[in-house]
Amino acid sequence: MDFEQNDNLSGPAEPPQPGVPISGLGPVAPPVQPPRRRSGWRIFWRIVLSLSILANVVLFLMVVGLGAVFVAGQGGFLNEEVVREGPAKNKIAVINVQGIIHGQTAGDVYRQLKQARQDRNVKGLIVRVNSPGGTISASDQIYKEIRKFRDEEKKPVIAFMQGVAASGGYYASVACEKFIAEPTTITGSIGVISSYFVVQGLLEEKLGILPVTIKSGRKKDWPSSFKPPTEEQIQYMQDKLITPALARFVEVVEEGRAGSLTSEDVRKITVDAAIYGAQEALDEKLIDQIGYLDEAIALVKSMAKIDEARVVQYSKPFSLTDFLSYRQASLPKFDRNTFHEFGTPQVMYLWSGY
Repeated sequence: MDFEQNDNLSGPAEPPQPGVPISGLGPVAPPVQPPRRRSGWRIFWRIVLSLSILANVVLFLMVVGLGAVFVAGQGGFLNEEVVREGPAKNKIAVINVQGIIHGQTAGDVYRQLKQARQDRNVKGLIVRVNSPGGTISASDQIYKEIRKFRDEEKKPVIAFMQGVAASGGYYASVACEKFIAEPTTITGSIGVISSYFVVQGLLEEKLGILPVTIKSGRKKDWPSSFKPPTEEQIQYMQDKLITPALARFVEVVEEGRAGSLTSEDVRKITVDAAIYGAQEALDEKLIDQIGYLDEAIALVKSMAKIDEARVVQYSKPFSLTDFLSYRQASLPKFDRNTFHEFGTPQVMYLWSGY
């Protein structure tokens, strides 16, 4: 039997190459690759990366916002709140004097007056007072700033008394042209007070502490918290502190109520430094009218010769520094300054019955 020779028998056949035609069969398609399986970890890290980017964006916006709040608190700008709707071209600004009057109160009033001064649409002021008074210096500073506004701006300024407007509260009010008080207002108490603690018994008898004072003159430590005052020391304080402060109080009341009260009237009122209800104060000519905020607004519009007005008041914007300062101030501190405040006489225009 004859067999044909086949060259391919000499070795294994070569596998066909992708795309290379095989004789008689045409081109061969490339092999199909199986689909890749996505890694679960890759998806997880993509999610983590996205969340990280989002968190950083939010954090950046928060930092920018806090920075803006910080700058707003430091810049001295005040928010304007509408109390009564009306045309923006005619405004009446309400300046608030609230609580015990001290240095910060005077600063707040200064900033309110400054903003009202810069707004050309403000046609007049209502100084809303709800205060029993406070330190002599701060009360006088508020009085001076209100008088300065009146003299320079030539706009009507009236006092509107709510709750309590006594002593330093009344002192600040007499810088205004007219006085309106709510029916329940307590005012008056035109006088000066000074008080301090004598801790001699506590220190020496209870705690066994003996205070030692070295001074250059006999009156250098008058009065002292470490021993009861003598009659001479009390008279000394009366002459050096109380009498001059009272004279200043009488002076500003005489000037502020000129035409309503004589010098003799004012001195009669200061003899006992009594407080007055609204009707009594009206009878004594300490105020001009009994009414509420709407009556005060109507009076300013009449004095400014305008028919309609938008009534606004100013408030301090939230400040991060103020918040932190408040948190710090809320913690009691007993240091040399605190002890000095307790032991040093505070001469004040203050109604202590508040």
